[in-house]
Amino acid sequence: MKQKTRSGVASRFKITATGKVLRRSQNMRHRRRTKSKKTIRKYRTMQEVQGKWARKIKRMLGLA
Repeated sequence: MKQKTRSGVASRFKITATGKVLRRSQNMRHRRRTKSKKTIRKYRTMQEVQGKWARKIKRMLGLA
């Protein structure tokens, strides 16, 4: 059978050209008044997923 990608995973993660798995930062949705501006800027950057989770995500996307 043809393998289907998981659309929920496809919308949440990005694969770089070198094969790294990137995700958005958490803690960005609410209660931002109590966080410093430096922290909020830091949350904008993408974080790398490593180890077993990265392999699982690639498998869900049909890349592994």
